Amino acid sequence: MDASPVGGTALRIGAASWGILAAIVLARFAFGYQLQTVASLGPDLTGAFNLSFAELGSLVGAYMLPGIAAALGCGFLAQRIGDRALLGGGMALMALGSAAAALAAGPAGIAASRVLAGSGAVALTVLSSKVLADRFHGPHFLLVLALMLGAFPIGIGIGQITHLPVAHAYGWRTAFLTGALPAAAGAALLLASWGGGGGAGRRRLGWPSRGECVLVLIAGLVWTFYNAAFSAFLTYTPSLLAVRGAPKLLVDLVLNAGTWGNLPAILLGGAVAARIGPGRVFLLGTCVSAVSLVGIALGHTPLLWGVLFGTLGALHGGVIVAAGTLSARPENRAVGMALFYTTYYVGGTVFPALCGRAADADGSPAGALIAGAALSMLAVPFWSLHRRLWRG
Repeated sequence: MDASPVGGTALRIGAASWGILAAIVLARFAFGYQLQTVASLGPDLTGAFNLSFAELGSLVGAYMLPGIAAALGCGFLAQRIGDRALLGGGMALMALGSAAAALAAGPAGIAASRVLAGSGAVALTVLSSKVLADRFHGPHFLLVLALMLGAFPIGIGIGQITHLPVAHAYGWRTAFLTGALPAAAGAALLLASWGGGGGAGRRRLGWPSRGECVLVLIAGLVWTFYNAAFSAFLTYTPSLLAVRGAPKLLVDLVLNAGTWGNLPAILLGGAVAARIGPGRVFLLGTCVSAVSLVGIALGHTPLLWGVLFGTLGALHGGVIVAAGTLSARPENRAVGMALFYTTYYVGGTVFPALCGRAADADGSPAGALIAGAALSMLAVPFWSLHRRLWRG
């Protein structure tokens, strides 16, 4: 097992590895862009199909639905058919699902298409960091991991500002279709770049050791608590600002500040972690993330807190995924990351509801943001436990 997510000697990296990184970044961008599509097109879809808010919410959640059931299966399937086939197939499913949504006759067809695209995104999610860990080492690994992770919120941010203009100019079907393009481009680039070695797949079925499973699951909990803050921010900040009478421009600025800043922040976190250690970066990012949510909930300068949340509050994303990826030996990483993301998908299903209950109890969306901040701070003891077990 690797001793550190940031240590080690940087090895020479070939052009094929950079091509594979570019393909994964494109697909991760497509993931965020596709996930955001229904949320952005909510008014258009509601008007076109007379949807209730519950039905619209179901269409949003359909994209993530396959995660709980499929993540672990993807880990074993990668061992059987190889990383290239599963990762490329996942990107192809993302493109196919997004294109199918553009052709759907109604909400049921859109939901089925979202499930199809979401299934491809599960394969992408499970394998991305494993494939990168096979090819990049030492400081390079955290930096490329930051690029991969940062592409997802950038996709969300681009979707927030482009989906509606595209839909109003060319129809909502075209907005869905645009989501197929980066996924298809990623699949084509992946197949063109993939060379021999570097994670071709073990072609056997097997579990990580008990110790590896424990480390991966603990890291998965840390990642789940980290994302609880991001989910609370995206879900409840618009409602809170609307209740306070904030203009739409301010709401958009706050949301964009909280998403667009992620890529440079995660890149900075990876670079700083290589110098001062991942623990310090993790603690700083976690504290700023929690304080920013509380600041939005209780304060009167939401744009300031949104900027802090999207920059300093996102510093530690790369070090968390690095810890999870390197918690299992290379031959066990596919299943290890499947366990990591199964934990995330389960938590991602439960935590938004918990935050919603907090909002109901408080009588305001501010309660949900405070609950998200509290959940994010629970990452600290689990991170400390992971560090102790890792060194033990």
